[in-house]
Amino acid sequence: MADHLTLAIESSCDETAAAVLKNGRTVLSNVIDSQIDIHTKYGGVVPEIASRNHIANIDRVIRKALSDASVTLQDIDGIGVTKGPGLVGALLVGVAEAKALAFAAKKPLIGVNHIEGHVCANFIEHPELEPPFLCLIVSGGHTHLAMMRDYGSFDILGRTVDDAAGEAFDKVARAIGLGYPGGPKIEKAAKEGRPDAIRFPRGKVDDSRWDFSFSGMKSAVLNYLNHEEMMGNPVSVPDVAASFQQAVIDVLTEHAVDAAVELGQKRLVLAGGVAANKTLRTALESACEKKGIRLYVPSPIYCTDNAAMIGTAAYYHLIKGERDGLELNAEPGLRL
Repeated sequence: MADHLTLAIESSCDETAAAVLKNGRTVLSNVIDSQIDIHTKYGGVVPEIASRNHIANIDRVIRKALSDASVTLQDIDGIGVTKGPGLVGALLVGVAEAKALAFAAKKPLIGVNHIEGHVCANFIEHPELEPPFLCLIVSGGHTHLAMMRDYGSFDILGRTVDDAAGEAFDKVARAIGLGYPGGPKIEKAAKEGRPDAIRFPRGKVDDSRWDFSFSGMKSAVLNYLNHEEMMGNPVSVPDVAASFQQAVIDVLTEHAVDAAVELGQKRLVLAGGVAANKTLRTALESACEKKGIRLYVPSPIYCTDNAAMIGTAAYYHLIKGERDGLELNAEPGLRL
C-alpha cells in the first residue's frame, strides 16, 4: 500500500500551525507559530489580533512545513484543516487557505473537529493504540469524558456544564495576579505551595455523575480572596494555586477512573492543552495504576494546539473516503 501524505492546517485560536504526516502517525514536519507573547500583554487572546496574525503568518508556516518534510504540494494526498470549534475569525483564515490549496492543487479537502484532533494526538506516539477506548479531553474551552468507538466516532459520557477546566485555570490565574496563560502559570506557582492548604469544593453535577462543573471552584477561590482581603490577612499565591489545582485534578481523576472501572475499560487516553500539566499526568498515572488501567498521554508539544494532531484525524477520514467540498465553512461552536 502506497504511503499517504497529509498536509494539515490549524488556526483555531492563537497558534498558526501546519504539519505534514505520513500514514497518519509519522510526523514529517510540525511547525507552530505561537502568538502567546502578543496576547500576554492583553491578559488573554484578542480575536481580531489573532486573525490578523494568522493571515500574516499562514503562508510562511505552510511553506516551512512542506520544506521541513522535503515534499511539495503535489506530493500531498489530502489537506486537513481545523473547521471548529474555535474563534470564528481565526478558523476562517485556516479554512480559506486549505480550500484555496485544495482547489489549486486538485487535492481532497478534509475539515477536522479540533477536539477530535486532540484525542488523535495520542496516535502519533502510541503506534499500538487503536479505538475503542475511554478518553478524558481537557483544554482551554472543553472538558469531555468520551468513548472513542472508532476513528472519528465518539459517544459523549460527560462534559462541562459551565467553565472548562482550562478556562477556570485562566480566570483563577488572573484573580491571583499571575496573568496569562493561566494553566502553566498556576502549575509553576503551585510547585511552591501546599495542595492541602485551602479546602476548595470539588464540583459535582446533580443527576449527571460524569458531567463536570468548575465554575463553583473558581467562585470559591474569588470568595476566599475577598474574605482574606476584608480581614486584612496575607494571601499565599502558591498555596491558592496549589489548592485550586488539586481540586480540579481530583475531579478530573475521579470522573475518568470511575468511568473506566464502571465501563470495564482498561485503557484511558488523556488529551488537550491541560494534559500538559505534569501534576495532572502524575495523579492520573497513580490512580490508573491502582486500578490496572493503562494511561496514554501525548508529549506536551502534542497536547497544546498543533497541526500534527489535525493531520492524524484527517488521515483517518481520508482513508474512509470522507471528503469536504469547497463549501466547507468554519463552525466556531462545533461539538464533538
